[in-house]
Amino acid sequence: MKRIVIFASGSGSNAENLIKFFHNSDSASVTQILCNNPHAKVLERAKRLKISALSFNRIAFSKSEDVLHILKASQPDLIVLAGFLWKFPEFILNEFPNKVINVHPALLPKYGGKGMYGMHVHSAVVENNETETGITIHYVNENYDEGAVIFQAKCEVLNTDTAEDVAAKIHELEMAHFPEVIDKLLKE
Repeated sequence: MKRIVIFASGSGSNAENLIKFFHNSDSASVTQILCNNPHAKVLERAKRLKISALSFNRIAFSKSEDVLHILKASQPDLIVLAGFLWKFPEFILNEFPNKVINVHPALLPKYGGKGMYGMHVHSAVVENNETETGITIHYVNENYDEGAVIFQAKCEVLNTDTAEDVAAKIHELEMAHFPEVIDKLLKE
């Protein structure tokens, strides 16, 4: 059975979707949620769904090896960033080469980089009169949103769409594609 560890910072809708998707799987399961925000709703979701969850601070994540030790003990086959906003430390990436992936709410390389997440991305898409946007699932490297692309899915942006409309379209793409791509990756 393959083991998935999810890193999240916020509400956890993607995390819950992944937990439910793999709940009855005979090939993989979500074994743990790690969160950098002790007040994030994802921790409540994890508790309700009976998934081990821990929160940590910046020192434990990037200045010490505390989070690395937790990951080594968990032995994940895949580390999934689902709305996780901190840059991943290189020393953790080096321990888990090609095992850390992220979903980004735009068609990278557009609208990537530091500070480009959530509504910041959707607002920029609308302000720049884009006619399409989408999601990018990619490997994580030492730079924000620059890892190798695994998968992209597109959706149309209408000239009447608000940033909230775009956010809803992106959410649908994430819910539909993220679990399937992870499942496929774990079976390769």
